[in-house]
Amino acid sequence: MNRFLEALDTPWKLWNRLHCWLTYPAARLLMALNGISWRRGWSFYGLPIVQKHRHSVMTFGEGFSLRSSARSNPLAPNHPVVLSTLRAGAVLEIGCNFGMTGGSICVATRVTIGDNVAVGANCVITDTDFHPLHPRARLLDPQNGKSAPVVIGDNVFIGMNSIILKGVTIGANSVIGAGSVVSRSIPAGCIAAGNPAVVIRSLDDLSAPFDEHARRNIIYSL
Repeated sequence: MNRFLEALDTPWKLWNRLHCWLTYPAARLLMALNGISWRRGWSFYGLPIVQKHRHSVMTFGEGFSLRSSARSNPLAPNHPVVLSTLRAGAVLEIGCNFGMTGGSICVATRVTIGDNVAVGANCVITDTDFHPLHPRARLLDPQNGKSAPVVIGDNVFIGMNSIILKGVTIGANSVIGAGSVVSRSIPAGCIAAGNPAVVIRSLDDLSAPFDEHARRNIIYSL
């Protein structure tokens, strides 16, 4: 009864669920065309943009959830989720129970994301500069930007409009504040924010068991 009353009070969530069901066939086809194996519990609120190099790898765990339509989140993603592998040999590997709203993940070398990671609206995660910094190098080979792997640990929460740059590791259980630019590695179990992002404080009581119910609420609200 409580769930029914909540649905009446938040009718846009009913539309989101309907949109998810309607997107399902097209999402299955999109993944199949890109050689990506479908896993249990995937949900798509609008179609993402998948740009997969033929000689690259994309793997996603169970509970993969992407919100690409503006109506799917009150924070209104400004474009669909973009998943892109740019070069031969690039690897995008994401664990179970991942959620993301809008934004982009661009991979030239390798991006590895653990389990139970939530990425807020309109974030960018990239392991490459895309273009060389020196103007002469850009003229000679404009696509030859430097790259270095990105690693994001389990249970990380990245706030909206954040940018995660090449060579960064974000330790397990950490939180990245909204609007941050992460240009250097962040240790596990802390809150970091700013441009460039710096550690603000450690999280309290990290020995407590991870709250699965809280994780599901975070993913649903993305």
